[in-house]
Amino acid sequence: MSDGIAGSEIFDIAVLGGGAAGCMAAIRAGALKKKVALIERNDSIGKKILITGKGRCNITNVAPIETFIERFGKSGKFLRTAFFKFFNTDLVEFFRLHGLEMKTERQGRVFPVTDKARSVVDVLVTSLAQSGVEVICKSAIRSIKTSAGSFQIELEGGRSISAKKVILALGGASYKATGSMGDGFDIAVKLGHSITPLKPALVPLTTKETWVKDLQGLGLEHIRLTFECGKKRLLSEIGELMFTHFGVSGPLVLDLSGEVVFLLEDHKPIRMLIDLKPALTVDQLEKRMLNDLSGPAGTLFKSVMKGYLPQKLIPVFMRLANIDSEREANQVTQKERRLVLNFFKALPLTIKGALPIEEAMVTSGGVSIREINPRTMESRLVPGLYFAGEVMDGGAPSGGYNLQQAFSTGYLAGDSAAA
Repeated sequence: MSDGIAGSEIFDIAVLGGGAAGCMAAIRAGALKKKVALIERNDSIGKKILITGKGRCNITNVAPIETFIERFGKSGKFLRTAFFKFFNTDLVEFFRLHGLEMKTERQGRVFPVTDKARSVVDVLVTSLAQSGVEVICKSAIRSIKTSAGSFQIELEGGRSISAKKVILALGGASYKATGSMGDGFDIAVKLGHSITPLKPALVPLTTKETWVKDLQGLGLEHIRLTFECGKKRLLSEIGELMFTHFGVSGPLVLDLSGEVVFLLEDHKPIRMLIDLKPALTVDQLEKRMLNDLSGPAGTLFKSVMKGYLPQKLIPVFMRLANIDSEREANQVTQKERRLVLNFFKALPLTIKGALPIEEAMVTSGGVSIREINPRTMESRLVPGLYFAGEVMDGGAPSGGYNLQQAFSTGYLAGDSAAA
């Protein structure tokens, strides 16, 4: 008891943050018989987990380690040890042993069979209790200082905790309603760490064109998105898109948004082209359309379009092509037909920005990984300080990769801190 300051509670390890990374870190350290406190500012743990995967919780991906490393780009190699220590099969087995089975869906995404993120959080709550972790909720951190080989943590409300080691897992600055306030960055800086620039990642994009409002809620599958800056093609991928009242979102937009945000910072005009029929060439489309346009007399062009486009998109499409809604199919000119075909293959939108970092799914940037030992997740600057999850620099596309990173780095940090 003498290691702590008077009146403070003594723990071996204090884990700051009750998200995926913090929970797994606390569970692992507790399982290794350490006295662990998990400190969470919300009234319960796992608030951000509850909204992942549209409330279904895309917990990981079945992709191999090398694919994970590739998805994380410049921070991929840093995560190798964490992934080898605790990877997707280990995570699935962890939940299976606690009575929650998983299933694999398209693109290798793994979800609980219940289709409920709440099931994942319930397992974490149970496991924390089984590991003997003291969960302290409704407790924001007022200050943290190092003193005589331990950490002194002051919580709002006057509670004081002393810990030999601390695991910082407070998340990024996105989705503040879930408790990710960005305060982990402030703590890291006060303890001597540097923060790489914070940007929104996996974030919806805003457009200059306002016709997207008419399509709000419309999702398009199997389309190709191409981003251009001037005459230079930047990105081109196939996937899903969703129109919003402010622009575009959906899995494909979110995955590509990080690179787009980086380019927008240079104030360069970014154009997004939507290929509505990526499996067909212009010639193939024209051949099919000529056949459809030569149908029975009196057939309206908008009726022909039902075979090509979702109903909600047809009036907007015809307005953009400047074709009257009551135009008969056999009256459409070659010039108009060509314009329609061009829109099929390259419907243009001008990207003017992205939603703020608070509304991004993931924060890009964070504590510099150069200052963290990848074999242990321990700070290279402050002995006894460990990091886990989104608070560290680096991120990946959607698909379960980021949540696996949180669980993997949390496990490694908890394991290392308990050693």
